[in-house]
Amino acid sequence: MPEQTSGQAPAAAWAPVGRPLLSLALTAMMDAVGAHSGAVYLRPEDEPVLEMAVMAGLPRSFAAPWERVGLSAPIPVAEAVRERRLVWVGGQEDMARRYPRIAVVLPYPFALAALPVATASRVYGAVFLTWPGSHPSELSDRERRELTSACERLALRLARAAARNRAVPAEADLLEAGPAGGVSDTLGSLEAARMVARLPYGMCSLDLHGRVGFANAAASELLGVPVSGLLGSQLWASVPWLNDPMYEERYRAALISQDATSFVALRPPSEWLSFRLYPSTTGISARISRARAVSEMRSSDPRSGDAPTRLVSMSQALSMAGALTETVSVQDVVGLVAEEIAPAVGSQALALLGARAGRLHVLGHHGYPDPRTVQRFDGMALSAPTPGAHVVAHGVPAFFDSREQLERLYPARHTSPDGFAAWAYLPLIASGRPVGACVLAYAEPRRFSTHERAVLASLAGLIAQALDRALLYDVKHQLAHGLQAALLPPSLPSLAGLEATARYLPANRGMEIGGDFYDLVPSPPLAAAVIGDVQGHNVTAAGLMGQLRTAVRAYTTVGQEPGEVMRSTNRLLIDLGSELLASCLYLRLDPAHGRAVMARAGHPPPLLRRPDGRVRVLDLAGGPLLGIDDSATYPTTEVELSAGCVLALYTDGLIETPGVDIEDAVADLGRRLGAAGDRPLEEVADELVGHYAAAEERIDDVALLLLRPHGDG
Repeated sequence: MPEQTSGQAPAAAWAPVGRPLLSLALTAMMDAVGAHSGAVYLRPEDEPVLEMAVMAGLPRSFAAPWERVGLSAPIPVAEAVRERRLVWVGGQEDMARRYPRIAVVLPYPFALAALPVATASRVYGAVFLTWPGSHPSELSDRERRELTSACERLALRLARAAARNRAVPAEADLLEAGPAGGVSDTLGSLEAARMVARLPYGMCSLDLHGRVGFANAAASELLGVPVSGLLGSQLWASVPWLNDPMYEERYRAALISQDATSFVALRPPSEWLSFRLYPSTTGISARISRARAVSEMRSSDPRSGDAPTRLVSMSQALSMAGALTETVSVQDVVGLVAEEIAPAVGSQALALLGARAGRLHVLGHHGYPDPRTVQRFDGMALSAPTPGAHVVAHGVPAFFDSREQLERLYPARHTSPDGFAAWAYLPLIASGRPVGACVLAYAEPRRFSTHERAVLASLAGLIAQALDRALLYDVKHQLAHGLQAALLPPSLPSLAGLEATARYLPANRGMEIGGDFYDLVPSPPLAAAVIGDVQGHNVTAAGLMGQLRTAVRAYTTVGQEPGEVMRSTNRLLIDLGSELLASCLYLRLDPAHGRAVMARAGHPPPLLRRPDGRVRVLDLAGGPLLGIDDSATYPTTEVELSAGCVLALYTDGLIETPGVDIEDAVADLGRRLGAAGDRPLEEVADELVGHYAAAEERIDDVALLLLRPHGDG
């Protein structure tokens, strides 16, 4: 993540000194509704992202995976902005069901509200607040009113700042506790310290960052560290055998849930200690005692020396792993590595390289001032004397602390500098085979510690699995779309007296390929149009669709009448032995005489818009679906098709929506055709499929064929 502005950032120019706008607004909201933490995000102008500007009540590290998020991200603040509404998550189960990525990183009982900070014309950012798990599962009406009005007021202040061209910067996070009440009124601080010193068990006071502010002698004795060695440092950093993510996780659980929690830990070589954490909004009081119930537990070797500082926190690692499992295409992987992983490890640029047929291929890059410095990798042989080729060929990562070190081992780099000063070349290995390499570049010389190398290698393993899956998806996607494009007409023929246009939208589940088809067949002196739908959204359905479309063309060319075309196609489908069925609608067109003859096999009825704007559903007589009965007949119907009419042929994907009655859906399609029918035919087609094309999830494919006689043929 990009590093946020530090606490020394000045307040907005129009706000009084010492009264930072965002911090005051946030703390006022928290006080009004009793929240124990929260954050304000700002949206940079013209960027589809939210950046955390200030956080209160908890360390920012708790929210590290979400310091900078895209508006499309599956998290509450982004959803609040997208939908311009308050988003409420009522507890741990609700979070796990709706936002599993957050629940994996923060598996604690807490409630959360997210709201947009927006005026009618512009979104300035968002706010989230959290409550302990003891909060009721629903927000009260008062809390909703308080939060909504507070965000509206903040949006107006940000709008005024924008109108004056005055930026509102990030502000210092609010973690400092005020003076403790109660104890200081009844006991002097010295007497309070004496009282705690007399207790037979250890007592420590931790701030919200986990730093020790006070420890009594008993705590020092139990932990085996002088009080002076504890003060000012995090407990798990100053006590080597507590430097384990499990113990830090308990501290995080206590702060976020505001519930007392406990754990036991082994002090080498064989003494077990019990820790009880009592949280509040100002920090944690820890009680330490010898664990009485633990016996016959195998001791482990004590850890020697301080563990290195974590390059990536557990929460970030979990978030990255979860996000990588959600990537679909190669560009998804490139975007995620660029937006989340590279910033988290301090890298300023990256290149993702694939390996295929003995050569490197550039899959994507980010952060390089001159893209040509990356493109030189494209097509490079794996035998080339370059670090990228070597790490792929040998599967061993390479780290270069400085330009001198890199150029000493690879002199060719003298001629192609990229402007960076340190590099990590990480092989991407999935299922025991190399799929590429990830190159991380750093602006300053950097010494890669053993810990850092291990972390980067582990992240490379996660990236490799995601990339391998994405490469397979992209190949499948290209194959599916290539096959679909080959089976559908590349363009519609130009016919005298008739204007035509078509649209095809694949379902975006599975292979994104289906059995919907359409065609316009010139067969002088008349023409024919056909639309149909073979069951399924796979290669089998698409292949059968191609056979049916070819058969209809052949039967049309030899001069069969519409009913006979349908009978012949039905017998062909049965003779092929396929278990799939198909619907079909076939028309013999005669625009010169303003008529059409139609035959239907279980297909949705076409819509006819007359020049006066009225729309009629042509509920034609017909026969069964193709592929059921080899003796089926298909009666024909002649309909008027005069100049200025628009005939809409479509497949059921355009009208079938879960929970919507099919007749209502046809009526709605007819209303939209009636309203748009006078516009150019291309615009009419876009209007009819527009809402479906914009849908995030399409469960069925759609074909649409529009015909408009113009009478001058």
